[in-house]
Amino acid sequence: MPDHKPLILVDGSSYLYRAYHALPPLTNSRGEPTGAIYGVLSMLNKLITEYQPSHIGVVFDAPGKTFRDELFEAYKSHRPPMPDDLRVQIKPLKEIVVALGLPLIEVPGVEADDVIGTLAQAARRNGMQIVISTMDKDMAQLVNEDITLLNTMSGTKLDVEGVKARFGVPPECMIDYLALVGDTSDNIPGVPRVGPKTAAKWLAEYGSLDNLLAHRDQIGGKVGESLRENIDQLALSRQLAKILCDVELAITPDQLHLGQPDTDALRQHYQRYEFNTLLAQLGPAGAQPTIPTSGPAADYQTLLSFEVLEEWLQRLQQAELFALDLETTSLDYMRAEICGISFAVAPGEAAYVPVAHNYLGAPDQLPRDAVLARLKPLLEDASRSKVLQNAKYDMSVLARYDITLRGVRFDTMLESYVLDSTATRHDMDSLALKYLGHGTIRFEDVAGKGAKQMTFDQVALEEAAAYAAEDSDVTLKLHQALYPQLQAVPALAQVFHQIEMPLVPVLSKIERHGVLVDRDMLKTQSRELAERMLEIEARAHEVAGGPFNLSSPKQIQEILFEKQGLPVLERTPKGQPSTAENVLEQLADQYPLPRLILEHRGMAKLKSTYTDKLPELINPETGRVHTSYHQAVAATGRLSSSDPNLQNIPVRTEEGRRIRQAFIAAPGCKLLSVDYSQVELRIMAHLSGDEGLLSAFAAGQDIHRATAAEVFGLATEQVTDEQRRAAKAINFGLIYGMSAYGLARQIGVLRQEAQLYIDLYFQRYPGVKDYMERIRKQAHSEGYVETVFGRRLYLPEINSRNSQRRQYAERTAINAPMQGTAADIIKRAMITLDEWLSAEHPDVHMVLQVHDELVFELPAAKVETVKAGIIRRMRSAAELAIPLEVEAKVGDNWNDAH
Repeated sequence: MPDHKPLILVDGSSYLYRAYHALPPLTNSRGEPTGAIYGVLSMLNKLITEYQPSHIGVVFDAPGKTFRDELFEAYKSHRPPMPDDLRVQIKPLKEIVVALGLPLIEVPGVEADDVIGTLAQAARRNGMQIVISTMDKDMAQLVNEDITLLNTMSGTKLDVEGVKARFGVPPECMIDYLALVGDTSDNIPGVPRVGPKTAAKWLAEYGSLDNLLAHRDQIGGKVGESLRENIDQLALSRQLAKILCDVELAITPDQLHLGQPDTDALRQHYQRYEFNTLLAQLGPAGAQPTIPTSGPAADYQTLLSFEVLEEWLQRLQQAELFALDLETTSLDYMRAEICGISFAVAPGEAAYVPVAHNYLGAPDQLPRDAVLARLKPLLEDASRSKVLQNAKYDMSVLARYDITLRGVRFDTMLESYVLDSTATRHDMDSLALKYLGHGTIRFEDVAGKGAKQMTFDQVALEEAAAYAAEDSDVTLKLHQALYPQLQAVPALAQVFHQIEMPLVPVLSKIERHGVLVDRDMLKTQSRELAERMLEIEARAHEVAGGPFNLSSPKQIQEILFEKQGLPVLERTPKGQPSTAENVLEQLADQYPLPRLILEHRGMAKLKSTYTDKLPELINPETGRVHTSYHQAVAATGRLSSSDPNLQNIPVRTEEGRRIRQAFIAAPGCKLLSVDYSQVELRIMAHLSGDEGLLSAFAAGQDIHRATAAEVFGLATEQVTDEQRRAAKAINFGLIYGMSAYGLARQIGVLRQEAQLYIDLYFQRYPGVKDYMERIRKQAHSEGYVETVFGRRLYLPEINSRNSQRRQYAERTAINAPMQGTAADIIKRAMITLDEWLSAEHPDVHMVLQVHDELVFELPAAKVETVKAGIIRRMRSAAELAIPLEVEAKVGDNWNDAH
C-alpha cells in the first residue's frame, strides 16, 4: 500500500548550483569553501522539516558525458568549466547527504533529470504522489495530477495549472515548447526569432509541434521563414529537451527510505566545515539527533478593521519582544510613503496592516494617519522591545511622520554583521537562507522586475500581505537564530550592544539633517572641468601625434605600446597590454602621455561622479544632500556611504578640494571639522607596546620626523623634508602590508634601498615587528583577529593553499585590528557626542562622517564653546597606552574647515 506522504525527489545538481550562486563565498577558518554545502543542507533541512517524508531520494548528475553529448557535440559546450571552489565541495556534500540517511543516486550516461523522470513515473504507477524539488524549468514536462514541482528556494509550487500560467502551455506541450524556444543555458538551438510568447501562441493554436510543422507554410513573416529554415534542428532540439522516463535503475521508488542519520560522521563534517548551527542541532556526542518537525503553519493576518487592530495592539503590548517592518513606496527614506506595517509576536504569528494600497479594485483599508496615531505610543515607548531588519531605514521613514522609534533592542542585519563582517550579504533573503534554510518571498516575486516593477502600493493586497507579514516573521526567527550566537561570545555581544545598536539612531539623525550644498558652485566646477579636459585632450593628441579617444583602452593600447613603443608592464587575461591605472601610474613616472591620460581620467571621474551628479542628489525641499551611511558593508567595521558616496572625494588634488568647497554652512553657521590625528599609528603603538613609538607619541613629537631620525640615525632637527616623507611612507605603508617594492615606487628609490629602510625601521622599533609576527600566528591558529574592543574580523583565506590569497590575508590580519579599532573609536565618539549635543546643544548638528573625521554645522556664536567640548569627548572615546589627539578647524565650507 502506498504511503500517504509524497515521495520527495530532490534535484541535487540544481540545488548545488543555486546554493553556490545564491550565497556569498563562505569559507571555514582553513580557507575551504563551504557556501554551496551549507546552502544545499539548509534547503534539504527545510524540505524534510516541511514534508516529514518517509521516502526521499537526492539525485546528482554523474561525472562524465551523457547520451545528449553524443547526440549534439555542442550540448552545454559553451558553459564555463565548474569553478574550482565549487568542485571541491561536491565530494563532502555527497558524504554529508549519505550521513543524513538520504538515499543518493547517480547514473552514468544520463542526467539527474532523466533519473528523476524515471523514478517519478515508476512511483506514479505504484499509486504514489510525487514532489520534485528543483529549480529547473525543463522538469515542468513531468508535471501531472500526481507530480508537482517545488522550488525550495522560493517556496513556490508548480502543478498543472501553474505550468499553464507560467509558460502558457500545459505540461504535455512543454517538450515542444522547449524545442521551439531553445535553451541558452544548455545550448539547445531552438528556432531563431521564436521566443516564449510565439511558441505558446503557436502551440495553443496548433496543439503540438508536429501539427504546427504540418501547417508551417501558413506561418507568415520572418518568424515563419525561420521556422521553415530550422526544421531539421527542431527534431534534435526536441530530443535534447525530452526527459527520459525509462532509464534502467538499480533502485525502485519504494526502496528510497529516509534512513537514520550517522551522527558521528555528521559531527565530524560539521566541525570541519564549522557549521555551528547544524552542529548544535546534533546535541552532545552520544545523544540522538533532534529530528526537525514542521510545527504549526504560519498564521498571517491582514488587518482591515480597527477592532482587529486593537486586538493586535494588545498582543504587541504584552509581547516580550516583537518584530516590526514597514512597507513603503521607495528605498529612499526621504521620499518613501508608508503603505503598510507588519508585526510578528511569535514564530509563525504575524500580521499586516495595509494603509495605502491604491490600485484599481483595492479593498477598503484603515486610514494611514489613524493607524499611525494608534501605533505612535507603542512605537515611541522605549520599554517595549523591538527587533527589525535594517532598523535605520524604518526609523528614518517614521521620523518623517513625526514618530520617534524607540526601544529598538535588536537589528538582525547588525547581528549578522557583528557575528561575521566578512560575509558579503546581510540582507534578509540571504540570512533567511543561510540561517533558517528558508527561501523568502522576494520583492521581485510580488512587484515584478526592471522597468515594469511596480511600487508596493500597487501590489495586490493578498500578495502584499503574505510578503510583508513574512518579513516580520522571518526577522523574529532570524533574531532567535542569531542572538544566541552573539551571546556565546561576550566581546561580540558588547560590540553589538554598546557600539552598533546605539549608533543606529545617530546615523539616522545625520542622514535626515543632511549637508547643505552649493548647486551653482558645482555647475561652475563642472564647466571648468570640461574645459580643462579639452585642454588635456588636445595636449595628449599633440604628444600622440594624432587624435584618439582617451576613454578607449583599445586605442590607448595602440598608441602607447604599438605606436610609441612603451614597455608592456602587465597584460590582461586575454594577453593584451594592460592600460589599468596602476600600469599607467608606473609609466607616468617616465613618459608624458600616460600622465596626461591619468590626469584626464581623474578629471572625468570627478565630473561624472561629483560635479555632475551631486546637484541631482540635492533634495529640493531642504537644499541638502542626504547620504546613506552603511554599517554592515566594510569588513573592518568602518562606515561607508552611498547616494552620494562622500567617503571617496579626493583631498590630495586641487580639483578634489574644490568639490569640498561646495559643501557649505547655513547662513549664520559655520562648519567645524574634527579629525583624529594619526589614529591608526597610535593604535599600532598601543597594540605593539613598542617603547620607541610610545615614547615618541607621549612626548608629542612629530612621529614621521621621529621615525626618520631613528631610521637614518640623525637628530630630529637634522631630518630633511625628503627623509620625513620617506619615513611617513614607511609608517603608513607597513601597517598596510606594503612591500619593499611598493615602498621603493612610492618614495622613488631602488628596491634594495627601500628594503634597507624597512630593516632599519624594525631594528629601531622591534615591538612592531614582534606584533606583526604575533598577529600572523594568531590569525593562522584562530582564523580571526580582533580590535581593542573585541570586534572580530574573520580571515577565511589565512590558511589557503594559494600563496597570494594567504599573503593578502596575512596583510589584512596586521592592518584590520588598527583600522577596525579606529572605526570603533569614532563610532563610540559619535554616540557620546550625539547624547551630549541632543541634551545641551540641540542646534548643533553632526552632518558628515568620513573615515577619522566628523563634521558639524553649528551657530557661529557657539564655535569655541562647542569645539572644546567635542575635542574633549573625542579624545576620551578610548583609553590607549598613549593619548588620542584630534585636530579641529572651522570654516564656511568643508574645504576651509579641513
